[in-house]
Amino acid sequence: MKNTVTPFYDPSLSYEDNYQQGPFGDFAHAPKTLIETDKPTNFLNLPVNLPFGIPAGPLLNANYVKAALAYGFDLCVYKTVRTKAHKSHPLPNVLSIHPEGKLSHQLDTVLADLNYESPISITNSFGVPSFDPEIWQEDLADAVSAAKKGQYVIGSFQGTPGNSATIEQDYAKAARLVAETKAPILEANLSCPNEGAHKLLCFDFDRVERVAKEIKNAVPDRPLFLKLAYFATDEEVMPLIKALNGVVDGFSTINTLSAKPVDQHGKPALGEDRPTGGVCGDAIRWAGLDMVKRLVRLREQLTHHFAIIGVGGVCSVEHYQEYIHAGADAVMSATGAMWNPNLAFEIKSSLK
Repeated sequence: MKNTVTPFYDPSLSYEDNYQQGPFGDFAHAPKTLIETDKPTNFLNLPVNLPFGIPAGPLLNANYVKAALAYGFDLCVYKTVRTKAHKSHPLPNVLSIHPEGKLSHQLDTVLADLNYESPISITNSFGVPSFDPEIWQEDLADAVSAAKKGQYVIGSFQGTPGNSATIEQDYAKAARLVAETKAPILEANLSCPNEGAHKLLCFDFDRVERVAKEIKNAVPDRPLFLKLAYFATDEEVMPLIKALNGVVDGFSTINTLSAKPVDQHGKPALGEDRPTGGVCGDAIRWAGLDMVKRLVRLREQLTHHFAIIGVGGVCSVEHYQEYIHAGADAVMSATGAMWNPNLAFEIKSSLK
């Protein structure tokens, strides 16, 4: 079924135009009604109205964050930033994808086009763009200050090879810059799909441990989440969880599943130089739920204490409940929220 809702990020426009002109659709206007929650939930010892929000990606700046907060998304992650300016990939950045059945984690080839249909899945290919800190620090501070009682803005960041002496030092520098904005929670992105499906930093456990410790040494007073990709078995991710015990405060998972989007002629839909892209939305919900259950098992087995943010394919009240029942401490929606700005209100209404 064709989706006729105007998403708050316009896929037909460049990243820069979306940054300057957005958000669009309902997010461009104040909500008509407000729905309050009766009792806050404890998240990281912080009272949050509803442990639901929008992950790193579609909230490009303070204008987007303010709109999301107004629409009841109580955990909002500001778009991932870097220590120096970094350009976005050219268009296309977002395409609708149509997998045949469940998308696997084995680099499936999938049809991609402009027909955005429900249930919605998309490929996104941006390359984690960022403005200079002198621009995004002021804007992120503005977003942080817009949070009302029971709402929190999370600062997402990523290290960049070549920006500092080592990638570990650049992650730490980025963390300090984010912390200066008063963002109450930090999230280090270790799973950008644009780095190549098999080259994600989160798969290099020794380096992840060094990065996490460097960040914690630089900013010891803020909760730190690591954004992870999909791991297919408990055994694959267990060494990482063990190594990070007492270092990080939680994990956000998953980012995306990588795939090969092609057009109707079988050509790379994102361009010959971008044969793969990250897929999010309905097609990856199974993987997000699988990872949450995996981390919950390991948390219990190892008697560790960390929070879990479940991400991937959350497009309805039922999907939110699935993640909560799986053991997630909080849930986030990117694609689902983009095409349904009232999703947080719908969840809150269901809990009344």
